[in-house]
Amino acid sequence: MSESVLKFKLDLPSVLRAERRGDIAVLWLNRVDKRNAINGDMLHGIKLFFGNLHPGIKAVVIAGEGDNFSAGLDLGELAEKDAAEGALYSRIWHSAFNEVQYSSVPVITVLKGAVVGAGLELASSTHIRIAERTAYFGLPEGQRGIFLGGGGSMRLTRLLGVARVTDLMMTGRTLSAEDGYMFGFSQYLVEPGEGLAKALEVAQRAAANAGLSNFAIIQALPRIAEMGPEEGLFTEALVTGIVQSAPDAKTRLRAFLEKRADKVNRPS
Repeated sequence: MSESVLKFKLDLPSVLRAERRGDIAVLWLNRVDKRNAINGDMLHGIKLFFGNLHPGIKAVVIAGEGDNFSAGLDLGELAEKDAAEGALYSRIWHSAFNEVQYSSVPVITVLKGAVVGAGLELASSTHIRIAERTAYFGLPEGQRGIFLGGGGSMRLTRLLGVARVTDLMMTGRTLSAEDGYMFGFSQYLVEPGEGLAKALEVAQRAAANAGLSNFAIIQALPRIAEMGPEEGLFTEALVTGIVQSAPDAKTRLRAFLEKRADKVNRPS
């Protein structure tokens, strides 16, 4: 196929589409007629995809087909659930999005158009977020009579702050792509149509890192951030010792000491 794009052989539901570009996987949310609203099939597919990554994949990009990343939860699946069913359904979301956050490889998201509700929660579970200027962020849960159920009360409050998440949920206010970048939710801000190319570029840079370093960044860093100071520093010391002892780390450190590796430079 053109551009070295290869389809995955995973039996994903039709609401998702996966392709491989070298050592980068791209997972597309594929419900254009519903603005990529997330339903049970999509949750199942996300968990299936991240639970069965090919060993040759070194980073994943998640993007939305059409003009939007995701307009949120498919409310039709929630309307008739009682309290117990609603709680159990929320735990299914937690399980799926934990697979993303604690993936074995870096996950980069391309945000455009609606990034709302559950779509914002999915984005918050990824490691690096790239927003096109068409993106806007919202949490209309208060207006819908519901509450966050995909881990947003944990992840989004840490990324945006409790007061800002409260405002979004209570008032229905939306944030622009520029707002999201200024508040630190997205790490890159690009022009419309440039998100995928930037995400692939960032994914390639992340994929070039030592695998154990990336694994420690993904697995250890968020957990250390939740610990007390002494526990966190002790855990950091243990992880540091393990990561720097890897053969790949030794090779990279020698390359730097022998001036065969790039130095850290000022931003261009």
